[in-house]
Amino acid sequence: MHAVTARTAAPADVRFMRRALRLAARGRGWTSPNPMVGAVVVKQDEIIGEGYHRAVGGPHAEVHALRAAGADAAGATLYVTLEPCNHFGRTPPCTQAVLDAGIRRVVTGMLDPNSRVAGHGAERLRAAGVQVEIGVLEADCRRLNQPFIKAATTGMPYLVMKTAATLDGRIAARTGDARWVTNDRSRRFGHQLRHQLDAVLVGIGTVLADDPLLTARLGSAKCRQPVRVIADTRLRLPETSQLVHSLATAPLWVVCSNAADAAREARLREAGVTVIRVAERNGRVDLEAALTELGRRGIAGVLVEGGSSLLGSLLDAALVDFGHFFFAPKLLGDAQGVPMVSGRSVDRMADALPVYDLAVRRFGGDVLVSGRFRPELY
Repeated sequence: MHAVTARTAAPADVRFMRRALRLAARGRGWTSPNPMVGAVVVKQDEIIGEGYHRAVGGPHAEVHALRAAGADAAGATLYVTLEPCNHFGRTPPCTQAVLDAGIRRVVTGMLDPNSRVAGHGAERLRAAGVQVEIGVLEADCRRLNQPFIKAATTGMPYLVMKTAATLDGRIAARTGDARWVTNDRSRRFGHQLRHQLDAVLVGIGTVLADDPLLTARLGSAKCRQPVRVIADTRLRLPETSQLVHSLATAPLWVVCSNAADAAREARLREAGVTVIRVAERNGRVDLEAALTELGRRGIAGVLVEGGSSLLGSLLDAALVDFGHFFFAPKLLGDAQGVPMVSGRSVDRMADALPVYDLAVRRFGGDVLVSGRFRPELY
């Protein structure tokens, strides 16, 4: 299929696709397991309609944009960040809406990543005489929907780790005290991540030490609650914990070993907890098996908040895709403080895990360093 790169695309195509990307991002946190998609209808170099996918089960971006354009859409160009769908899902195929509106040209950022449907929308539009161009700002379109793309192509969720440390890399004092490493602005960003991703994952050690809620709390702003997932090999989760007592607010899944106590499982299930049994590996829950099960249950994006042992195990197994590292302007100065990551032993700096495409932001006095653990996007 004909593809257009950012270098070869017309300046107007790049400009309108950037607008479609900004619109798509408005759906962050509300569309999963579907992608974020934005669409813009343009005629005589003017936007006459635009829209974005707002929520699962609702009209797609193209439909919102075409409705806004009305009869003027005939003969216009449609810019959309993802190939229009050509199949019935929760909604009818968008290709039919495009054809019914009389769109003359479609510019899309990327094909659908699902191999069963990739290219079918473009093919139908071309067969009907619509000019179709693919690949304008493709990297930006792919970056926007990494969890969706990974889930669609591998069946596994996209893992985002978030940790907060002092400048000397400690997430807690030797006593376990970690309140608070970072400031309010940094912690609010963490709550935004919980809203944006489908699940938040911690180990049982974090639960026993902190008794966290793991909910998204953004004040008066509306937010979606993630599924709270606990890696708990022996089912040590207390039935008196805040997690169990807040089931009316957000779901709670506990992943345990096949050898975990059946009576404890029965009590947790009676309380409303979902218990998922997987195989063990090295005396702990097999993390790859656990994530495979999460993907099978529709989880596309997972925020991993620790502790250091869980983060280390996931990194050792090459299961983490992206990392957010907060550093607070303070030093603990104690070798017995809890490290950011506790994983494999490395003898040479050459064997350190590389991080790609780094970005740095300031949150007041805190510094956030973010990057991928894979050299390429999904």
